[in-house]
Amino acid sequence: MTDTLSNDPDTESGVRVVRHVFSPRGAARQLLVDKRPEILMSGPAGTGKSRACLEKINFCALKYAGMRALIIRKTAVSLTATGLVTFRQQVVNELLASGAVQWYGGSQSEPAQFRYSNGSTIAVGGMDRATRIMSSEYDMVFVQEAIELTLTDWESITTRLRHGVMPYQQLIADTNPDADTHWLSQRCKAGTTAMLESRHEDNPMLIGPDGAPTERGGEYLAKLDALTGVRKLRLRDGKWVTAEGVVYENFNRHTHIVPRFDIPWDWPRYWAVDFGYTNPFVLQRWAEDPDGRLYRYAEIYRTKRLVEDHARDVLRQVTYQTGTKAGTWKEPKPRAIICDHDAEDRATLERHLGLSTKAAHKAVTPGLQAVEARLEPAGDGRPRLFFLADSVTDRDSSLTDAARPTCTEDEAAVYVWDTGTGKAPKEQPVKDNDHGLDATRYVVAHRDLTGTTRVRFM
Repeated sequence: MTDTLSNDPDTESGVRVVRHVFSPRGAARQLLVDKRPEILMSGPAGTGKSRACLEKINFCALKYAGMRALIIRKTAVSLTATGLVTFRQQVVNELLASGAVQWYGGSQSEPAQFRYSNGSTIAVGGMDRATRIMSSEYDMVFVQEAIELTLTDWESITTRLRHGVMPYQQLIADTNPDADTHWLSQRCKAGTTAMLESRHEDNPMLIGPDGAPTERGGEYLAKLDALTGVRKLRLRDGKWVTAEGVVYENFNRHTHIVPRFDIPWDWPRYWAVDFGYTNPFVLQRWAEDPDGRLYRYAEIYRTKRLVEDHARDVLRQVTYQTGTKAGTWKEPKPRAIICDHDAEDRATLERHLGLSTKAAHKAVTPGLQAVEARLEPAGDGRPRLFFLADSVTDRDSSLTDAARPTCTEDEAAVYVWDTGTGKAPKEQPVKDNDHGLDATRYVVAHRDLTGTTRVRFM
């Protein structure tokens, strides 16, 4: 694909030519010419869904002078770390270098946006900070990771598609499949939203023109082939399926994952730790509101790092490092640090934190029941366990590359009961995809279950 822009002349014809190559296949190619009002690019991990959507929104900005578009995700932080990186580095890199597109960082009256020399603009933002972006009208909106949105979010976006510069107004989105009961799946089945099914064969970085995997593609597909259960069905095969025998049946991303907010200083804090090296090490920081509800507001979820390194990381996050406040805590110290029972790792963590720890209440079944009880709505209709969005302080790229969970809430949809031969139903979960959920169980058990646990004082 070649983009031609009228700009300050630097050739005899008076036209500056900016060459950009994109070779779409399959669903990506169909998306470029599809004008239906709502289109969902659905498919397994790594098929190039986001790239195709970003290429279309850029192409339309070039073709229709003065059009207005929006790139949006559930939270602005997650968009900055994902979609905007792809847009800058792979889609508009030549246009930015030529000056035909310029980045504007935003102001109180205008959202951050890419500004085109032909008058088109592409605003960027998150539904968690929607005031400025949702006050404008657009010709096209791209929603990245649409399963993160609620139906209300989606319908609110559709009301903003009325700018009228393009000959058609369109909402496009991408997602990995989720449960077949998800509102997006149901919307597509009803025909309200059109679904284009993206496949690995659509991505030239993974599959060559001869149909054989590239070197990179072979390595990546091998990782997906190693997945099991519902994660393989979704991320390798692209199927909308519900995990059979999921442990936490009451967990709902739209209910239990909430936007970030400033936590009051007087809310008690608790830390929960599940040790790991090859498997993820998880350290969660929780706050408890006056009604006893727990909020996970920060999380370390990383592999292949030493306990002492994690201790130093969390201390850098909770204390001032320079100036007159150096060493002073930015938040209340935890009332308890509830840990897995590994004695050596606990001793290392205590030594480097300078704080004591408490051994977790390890009885699995009571702990699972206590977490499930907190996930249920209480008398006021709200649950008593929440996860603040974008709580991971340093995302582990190796887990992303391996299509593994990268945070506790990713585990919830694939944490299932062990139904092996001779196993009693709902007796013991499969010991996989449980590292953050184990830590969650520790803190809930600490607050809700009776009995004492061993404490080591320093």
